[in-house]
Amino acid sequence: MKKSTSGKFIVNFLLITVSVSFLIYASSTGITGVTLKNGDGCDCHGSLSTSVIVTINGPDVMTVNETASFTVTITGGTLSAGGTNIAASTGTLTAGAGLKKVGDELTHTSPKSPVSNVVTFEFTYTAPATTGNVTLYANGNSVNLNGANTGDMWNFALNKTITVNPVTDVKDINLVTSFNLNQNYPNPFNPSTNISYSLMEGNFVTLKVFDVLGNEVSTLVNSYQAAGIQNIKFDASKLNSGIYFYRIESGNFVSTKKMILNK
Repeated sequence: MKKSTSGKFIVNFLLITVSVSFLIYASSTGITGVTLKNGDGCDCHGSLSTSVIVTINGPDVMTVNETASFTVTITGGTLSAGGTNIAASTGTLTAGAGLKKVGDELTHTSPKSPVSNVVTFEFTYTAPATTGNVTLYANGNSVNLNGANTGDMWNFALNKTITVNPVTDVKDINLVTSFNLNQNYPNPFNPSTNISYSLMEGNFVTLKVFDVLGNEVSTLVNSYQAAGIQNIKFDASKLNSGIYFYRIESGNFVSTKKMILNK
């Protein structure tokens, strides 16, 4: 009598199905150890692609033990959904909505849908108790949710360096020793973003926003300001998507930076 192979086929089919389902599930619920800190990237989601843009947004300067808000944004690629892995050279990461902490790193709880073609993950970072430079790392994937990695793409974020300074006496907490215009965050943004800058001395300050043709679209500051660190919120809800420039003038200090509104 010929031996039946149907039972063996069914068992193997079930094992393969379970294995594939597990791999998809494991990938969809996040992974760590794949940033430039300690890994080679998220090659489970296709190939590295420069069409995927991953950006870490947040302050460039912090004090020891200070906690600040940051975002990782993902644009480009297929982007039916996106995921991320975030790591830090030192200090403490705390997960925001859509993220979870695994060991010392953060990853997504499930693929996150884009809003206006941007996937945004929010988290907080607490600086270490020692001064110096620290580094935040991230990568992001842009997936098409077809149940396989065919067509998926990913990329690393540019590493973000944060300078951690000592806490000074309370009377000197807002004392700065140079003029500086920081990169807005988040960036890209929708519809609002934060702009901060440092004034070494009190002076009349203008902070204006221009479109790519050089037309002024908003005046954020036009007054005397004391020396110290200033923070301004820019609401662009009435503007169209695109590239804008913000420019500060205070005495001999002039600086311009680019930002992206992505609705």
